[in-house]
Amino acid sequence: MTDAPPNPWLSWAYVRDNQADILEALGQHVTLTVEAVVLALLIALPLAVLAHGRPKVATTVLGVSGVLYTIPSLALFAILAPYTGIGRTTVLIGLVAYALLVLVRTVLVGLEGVDPEVRDAARGLGYGPVRMLLTVELPHALPSIVLGLRLATVTTVALVTIGVVIGYGGLGQLMFRGFASSYRAEILTATLLTLAIALVADLLLWLGGRLVTPWTRTATR
Repeated sequence: MTDAPPNPWLSWAYVRDNQADILEALGQHVTLTVEAVVLALLIALPLAVLAHGRPKVATTVLGVSGVLYTIPSLALFAILAPYTGIGRTTVLIGLVAYALLVLVRTVLVGLEGVDPEVRDAARGLGYGPVRMLLTVELPHALPSIVLGLRLATVTTVALVTIGVVIGYGGLGQLMFRGFASSYRAEILTATLLTLAIALVADLLLWLGGRLVTPWTRTATR
């Protein structure tokens, strides 16, 4: 009786022989993550601005985005599929929906957290609502916005893998294929790359946040 061939969790041979598949899945994963977070931010910013200073609007916006966030991913894809089809568009819409709550909430918290004395001083200098928003409130809200971006990005990186259920899941496709064939190296390689994307994205956003908010470094010294 011969021994079964080795099936290691880590295998450079697997990476070498399947480089094209891995790079395709990796590119798909990164692209979906970036597009989802950018689209969610573009939607969240005006919603948060609209809700800022309007408690009833804020309650409605946060309530709707909260309901979207509580829908299980598989159920959300099932709801969307009849209208958006099976594939990339459905996954992207689902990812944007999940990122919205985090971004709307953190942007709104940042705007509401601006010191009232700062606003009063700006009004005293003749700042109108638009100038106040662009040059006072949004800059002061940047630390909170960056934090929201970091949370939304890391969450989105993980959620992209679930898109495999409708045929577009980035590295999740490799994981699913590995589980189906019991190929450990495929599972762990995809898992490690997903973790790497999340860590690198979080580090880049943290560094970017440090660059655009130099006053926070001064305040913590």
